[in-house]
Amino acid sequence: MITRRVFVGSLTGGLLAAPLAAEAQPAAKVPRIGVLGSGSRSDLSPRLDPFRQGLRELGWVEGQNIAMEYRFAEGRYDRLPDLAAELVRLRVDLIVAVPTAAAVAAKNATATIPIVMISVGDPVGLGLVASLARPGGNVTGLSYSVGLEIFSKQLELLKETVPKVRRVAILSNPAHPAHSLQIREVNVAARSLGVQLQLLEAGGPNEFDGAFAAMVKERVGALLVVADSMFLLHRTRLADLAARSRLPAAYGTRESVEAGGLMSYGPSVSDLFWRSATFVDKILKGAKPGDLPVEQPTQFELVINLKTAKALGLRIPQSLLQRADEVIQ
Repeated sequence: MITRRVFVGSLTGGLLAAPLAAEAQPAAKVPRIGVLGSGSRSDLSPRLDPFRQGLRELGWVEGQNIAMEYRFAEGRYDRLPDLAAELVRLRVDLIVAVPTAAAVAAKNATATIPIVMISVGDPVGLGLVASLARPGGNVTGLSYSVGLEIFSKQLELLKETVPKVRRVAILSNPAHPAHSLQIREVNVAARSLGVQLQLLEAGGPNEFDGAFAAMVKERVGALLVVADSMFLLHRTRLADLAARSRLPAAYGTRESVEAGGLMSYGPSVSDLFWRSATFVDKILKGAKPGDLPVEQPTQFELVINLKTAKALGLRIPQSLLQRADEVIQ
């Protein structure tokens, strides 16, 4: 009888203590991810949807077991250092940086917080990682291209579209950290294609008119707009200026073609964003960024705007149309 009383008392006490012990357990820490974008919120928000989807597939749901801190430079690269420093002060667990200029700013702001870069041009050449196979520091993620050859490919496609072109203008942003490297590669391609390049820069929309006036004055026959967040933000104006100047223009982003540009060739951005979730998942589970090889794009898109081609009086070669991933009528 005594034994039974002791047993029941012990059991009852255990049951009463269990919920108290559970309540005393500290709440699980919710990881915070800082998202640093060099472009605008309106441009990056739809691109981030595949990233969030990838996280959900891996068990991470924003607002439940993961939190996000968003910072957008709105095409003003001079704002990136302060925005990156702000995320560091918030002590986020990880920074997702999109694209090149944001990754450089994040890297300059911290050597300890893990950084997952997305769509970054030449991360080795910029010193973001030691090598693609062994990044070695606090940065990893996905590059914009398999190599700098993608920029030569854009020029080749433009030449195929306008076979008789001899002078091509290249519009770049002097504030973009990788544009000088990319233009060097395009120069090599230009020589092999028998094309003379006119290099023009625009650090903001207030410099667009002057750049296009120079193109008209030099009688260039086509334009290559190097992929850039600021150019993406002002894509409609750039497409309008190209149309008014009667210039067939190639871009690195499909949004520019949807805004009226002639053609674009580049990696599938949605695929890059979706794949980036895997890096975040691995790092949050304990992996070191320096041990995760940088991945390269596996899907590329050629988009052609036939309406723009018709307005320019261009006949797009059938061979090119057959290779296009999307044709805008």
